[in-house]
Amino acid sequence: MEYRLRRVLPSSRVAIIMPVDHGLIFDRIDGLETPSAPITAWGENDVTGFMMTPGQVRQTERYFAAHPHLTRVLTIDTYYDYREQDGKGSHGLITTVEDAVRLGVDAVKMLFPWNMSNEERVAMCNRVGAVVRECENWGIPLVLEPVLIGAPRSDEVIVAEEKIARIAYDLGAHIIKIAFPGEERTRRLVAELKVPLVIAGGPLAGTPSDTVDAVAQTIRSGARGVIVGRNIWQRERAAGEQVLAEVAAITRQYQFQD
Repeated sequence: MEYRLRRVLPSSRVAIIMPVDHGLIFDRIDGLETPSAPITAWGENDVTGFMMTPGQVRQTERYFAAHPHLTRVLTIDTYYDYREQDGKGSHGLITTVEDAVRLGVDAVKMLFPWNMSNEERVAMCNRVGAVVRECENWGIPLVLEPVLIGAPRSDEVIVAEEKIARIAYDLGAHIIKIAFPGEERTRRLVAELKVPLVIAGGPLAGTPSDTVDAVAQTIRSGARGVIVGRNIWQRERAAGEQVLAEVAAITRQYQFQD
């Protein structure tokens, strides 16, 4: 567990994990038409790892064997329909923790959607609890993502996701992935939960400088990693390289005493 945690979240810098697992819940999207393409396209541009699907992990085994410094976080669940906000979505696992260990990845990741019925919430907590137990048995970290699926980024949603992050902690998440709630809230979550936080970048939005500024705020707040994908690989190549280079420079300004 400790070995894998230190690979995913190195003490020498803030981690940059590039998500390319969108195909599990999204329609076909620009930049991910060939699912494994962003991995080979960006793997040598100072990212520390990728968030991937089982298919992508299997298809890129040779590439990662040749680039052992890169880490892999395997998404083990899915949710349909992500556009629904009325509690009618359905969540489930697509693979097992044992399979993840067999594939040689460094961590597993699950959504933790909360805009569902109380009955579904209980089932969700039971599902997460079972995965946490398996992760402890196999010595592999769980990245858990508290989220209100499809909800706009209103103040009410941000407050709610902060509360859901506490539930994720209580269920035993080893790493919590959350949409950026602002510097003050991120700093408070880091101080109170004392569990590593990684902050999701979300869909392509704003200018390259906007993305860099948001990441800088995230890191100043104490986050151990940033999850940045579409704000890099959906931009024109030169702009994406600029964003990643500036983000990487910021992440290398921080070291951690674990």
